[in-house]
Amino acid sequence: MKVALAQINPIVGDFENNIRKICSFIEQAKRKKADLVIFPELVVTGYPPKDFLDVPAFVEHNLKALEDITHHVSGIAVIVGFVDKNKHSYGKLVHNAAAFIQERKIVSIHHKSLLPTYDVFDESRYFEPACSITPVRFNNYTLGISICEDIWNDEEFWTRPLYETDPIEKLMANGANIIINISASPFTVGKHDTIRLRMLTHDAKKYKVPFIYVNQVGGNDELVFDGSSTVINAQGKLIAQAEAFEEDLVIVDIENSAIQAVPKSFSPIETVQKTLLLGLRDYVTKCGFKKVVIGLSGGIDSAVTAALAAEALGSENVIGVIMPSQFSSQGSVDDAVKLSKNLGIAYRIFPIKDLFDHYQNVLSEEFKGIPPDITEENLQARIRGNIIMALSNKYGYLVLSTGNKSEMAVGYCTLYGDMSGGLALISDVPKTMVYELAKHINREKEIIPQETINKPPSAELKPNQLDQDSLPPYDILDDILKAYVEDAKCLDEIVRMGFDETTVRDIIQKVNRNEYKRRQAAPGIKVTSKAFGSGRRMPIAHKFTGE
Repeated sequence: MKVALAQINPIVGDFENNIRKICSFIEQAKRKKADLVIFPELVVTGYPPKDFLDVPAFVEHNLKALEDITHHVSGIAVIVGFVDKNKHSYGKLVHNAAAFIQERKIVSIHHKSLLPTYDVFDESRYFEPACSITPVRFNNYTLGISICEDIWNDEEFWTRPLYETDPIEKLMANGANIIINISASPFTVGKHDTIRLRMLTHDAKKYKVPFIYVNQVGGNDELVFDGSSTVINAQGKLIAQAEAFEEDLVIVDIENSAIQAVPKSFSPIETVQKTLLLGLRDYVTKCGFKKVVIGLSGGIDSAVTAALAAEALGSENVIGVIMPSQFSSQGSVDDAVKLSKNLGIAYRIFPIKDLFDHYQNVLSEEFKGIPPDITEENLQARIRGNIIMALSNKYGYLVLSTGNKSEMAVGYCTLYGDMSGGLALISDVPKTMVYELAKHINREKEIIPQETINKPPSAELKPNQLDQDSLPPYDILDDILKAYVEDAKCLDEIVRMGFDETTVRDIIQKVNRNEYKRRQAAPGIKVTSKAFGSGRRMPIAHKFTGE
């Protein structure tokens, strides 16, 4: 039996486009003599549809789209993810579902059993779990059709399974001899190699049947789906894998257990770069923008953001804005200009000294006798935010804010200033990883000026200012932040890792105190295991100290 893995990039709610793409991949699979073509989870609607699932018209459009796809199916079988109505008089109104289609007829429908409610997932908010778990016969095989989380609960693989039941166990008990899993599993660095493949390999060996895993690809808001759809044979060997970070159609002969494709291998920093490129490209195009505008300070964060934008969108679609004040070094201005020329992007220079002086004159009587402090520093950031948002409003550009995860964590960012923007591209990238990205971008030639990489980080909002005047070195800061934010360790645990208690306490206080800022931030592209935003939901008003 020849199976096609149709790894596609849907758009949430774009039913016409999604139908067209699904049908196109069905025809390609037929031309390649596939017997069965498998699409990702909720591919009809796009994933995640979120509260659109509460809108009856959205669900009806999805069912009509499924009907249109069904009418197109002949000479090949199709498995496609969609939203099904709950036929019972109790429970949530819809199911996360997979339809098995043959010869213009829906032969069977399979509902998702395990509904994740952790990190970025909130599926029990919308979906009713499956009432029954049964396989379906096709071409002398018994197909065990499962959906994403259904495969993530093996009690032998996980130290503490999240759910009481294991749908794969039930499918096997009901005679399945191939397990198919349709997914929309978002990227985090290292996830595919260190978790997914090990889990699929473990399960294939355990049950001694092939496992076919088909994942969505593409960006939707803060999530990026990396694809990497995979087939593991009954001996636990990887025999096929789709491309990462791009649409792909892979044909696998299930009877032939030999390796049929060799996947490309990427380093962790390459996967982060590819995730940011795909996430940015899809965010811009799916939201209907054509060009982006970025404030260029001459620093590493704006340089990396601009370099990624130029690669993702084309240099002709990126505009840099340089806004020096009296505290900006000539070197920073020169670095921003050099970066712009290296990237081939247009740039504008708007000095802000006169504007800043005017603000201070307006406030001079009110602030009389009070020495300058962070208030004046923030004024500069907000002037720059106003300028860049004016360009956005006038020309319809999307503003990319440039703050990194380390800054967002401890509040080294200004509301309505450098936080202004429609997408915070690197807001889940720690500062140390920003430097790794810069070096990777420069791997073949100098794109980001070496001076930008070498100089100590500074906001340049007052004379001789350096980030490390009030923060520990970024390698120490990022390790503390990972322990507290991503690994949920308390103060004592972090101190036992070898960090200074006063420093740890200060960092934890800064993280907790600045939740109100992050709540007002633009969405960012998730690359780590715990990103700020929907993946980390903390109260703003609280008294917990992290101890």
